Amino acid sequence: MTGHTSNAHTIDSTSYPYIYEKNVSVPLRNGSFMRCNVYRPKTADAKHPVLATCGPYGKDVHYSHFNPPSYAEVNPDHKTNHSAWETPTPSYWTQHGYVVVRSDEPGTGQSPGFLDALSSATIDAFYELIEWASEQDWSNGKVGLLGISYFATTQWQVAARRPKGLAAIVPWEGFSDFYRDACRHGGILSNAGLDTIWERQIGTNQYGLAGRAARNRGDDTIEGSLSADELARIRVTFVDGARKHRFRDGERFASVNFNLEDIQVPLLSVANWGGILLHLRGNVQGYIHAGSEFKYLRFIVGRHDLPFYYAEEVEIQRSFLDAFLHGQDRVGWSKKGAVPPVDLVLRKGNVGYNDPKAERQFLRRKENEWPIARTQYTPMFLHPEGGLSWKKTDLTTLRKVEYQAFGDDPAFVSFSSTPFDSEKEITGHIVVRLNVSVSRHRWQSTTPSDLDLFLSLRHISSSGDEVSYTGTTGEPAPVTKGFLRVSLRKVNPQHPRHRPWLPYRDYSSSDVLPVIPNEVYTVDVELWPTNVVVQKGERLVLDIGASELAGSGMFNHNDPSDR
Repeated sequence: MTGHTSNAHTIDSTSYPYIYEKNVSVPLRNGSFMRCNVYRPKTADAKHPVLATCGPYGKDVHYSHFNPPSYAEVNPDHKTNHSAWETPTPSYWTQHGYVVVRSDEPGTGQSPGFLDALSSATIDAFYELIEWASEQDWSNGKVGLLGISYFATTQWQVAARRPKGLAAIVPWEGFSDFYRDACRHGGILSNAGLDTIWERQIGTNQYGLAGRAARNRGDDTIEGSLSADELARIRVTFVDGARKHRFRDGERFASVNFNLEDIQVPLLSVANWGGILLHLRGNVQGYIHAGSEFKYLRFIVGRHDLPFYYAEEVEIQRSFLDAFLHGQDRVGWSKKGAVPPVDLVLRKGNVGYNDPKAERQFLRRKENEWPIARTQYTPMFLHPEGGLSWKKTDLTTLRKVEYQAFGDDPAFVSFSSTPFDSEKEITGHIVVRLNVSVSRHRWQSTTPSDLDLFLSLRHISSSGDEVSYTGTTGEPAPVTKGFLRVSLRKVNPQHPRHRPWLPYRDYSSSDVLPVIPNEVYTVDVELWPTNVVVQKGERLVLDIGASELAGSGMFNHNDPSDR
């Protein structure tokens, strides 16, 4: 299996409104190759800008097979012969003068190699795909990146490497920090969601895995199947690496560390307020720190899968990419100051969750910066009786509020505000300062050595009902969440990204601090960026516990070896 067959590459110029090239080989500088599909317009003009994706989910796996329930709800204009999960629809983009290149990354689909998703080798391969695409006869030399989640996350890293031909990126709901945003929230392993993604979306597409076609997971591997032992030898899962390397200076995370400031190409970062366990934080941080002259931050709501294909959102994608890849700027993206850089959606009112039509009631507002310059950072105070107030309580002695961390009935404590006497908008970043301690439960045989904190900010309507927002997979989600492993509480105030409203932690192995039972430690817990409009008569509730709180969906932190 060292070579590839001569008949693997096929061209169909009659069956579709575009030219379809399947299994095109892209040579890599390490001596291997990747295979991609190319979808080209049927026009007299032979050269077009390119939209490139490179990922592990299978370039030949149809959206309807990858996620049937999602496909049933997707915009009908994007239900086509070559629709694929989280990637641009070839029929739409070729119609508007783009070439679409969709590649299997190394170790997946029809691309041989070691399967190590989101690794340095992944980005090396994507880098070379971009440069290859920019040099083809059908390319005008300009490559744009557009995609959701995995196909957004890799955009940050590859753009920081500045491959030849890269002209603009649209990371749509894609984390930018593998450690803080995805693998280890506040230092706590976020295992369940990553395991699910691996088992359902990546492991089933490994290069050489037998029976893919029979399971509607694309075609069987051209060179044939590999044995179970060989497949195990040439792969590693997300969680394997994140479990082994607990800190950012561990090899798994250090190998993919990069500087957002190195990104120079025009950027449209699209963040979902409901993505409070995977992508939201990274889209905001990516926008803040990218070095691009033209950079924009757009917020959306709704499920993770559907908004990318809404007609109005596709038009925004195309107008942005047209400005920098076609030289056709209908909106003003390429004119400094013509388009406000931040576009908010304001979550006001109880419209329900997982209801796209109802969520269209939320209004939009443009802003000139993020965080919003006119923000008034205002402290609220926790009260030992369970209150959350603008007024500080004068406590002459230390008061404890306790909960049972684990056992048959894990608990948490809640702090509720009184009904607001006027409408207040909370948009931006929140830090929760706590004085915490851990103690041994009676008759417990082991002494606690650490403490994990899980925080959740909830919104209660004037009727007493909780206002839930749409989470990543459609689950009811709170306003926002935060996490911290207390042994990793150390903050680096000298780091250039440290802010009073966003503490910076290095999360290195040398930062581990002791957690001694019954010692009190002051910690600052970062909540993920958020927006909520609390109307008169409504309340906010802050929950604090040592295990998963409601609204996490599939993104649970329950790995037995980590916790």
